[in-house]
Amino acid sequence: MSSARRPLLTATAAGTLLGALWFVPSANATGDEPARQVPSTAPSTQVTQQARAVATDTSAVELADTGSFDTMPYVVGGTFSLALGAGFVVYSVRRERHGF
Repeated sequence: MSSARRPLLTATAAGTLLGALWFVPSANATGDEPARQVPSTAPSTQVTQQARAVATDTSAVELADTGSFDTMPYVVGGTFSLALGAGFVVYSVRRERHGF
């Protein structure tokens, strides 16, 4: 009787693992905006002088705003997968104790 439940438990474990892996972020290296094209001509003297003036003015220096990482889908998905797995464990223990 326990050998009949073994494939079911294996399938449940595999499905739970695949469900948890669904929430792993992908490693795509593409951005939201297309890449900027760099002009092939040399900068003019006016542009160079403006760049030097901005570089020497330290009051205008700001760090880039990269934004925050949205973890809500991962927390919700992980919690759901954990609850689903715990539910299957409780169900299996109850069935075994009652002798099904």
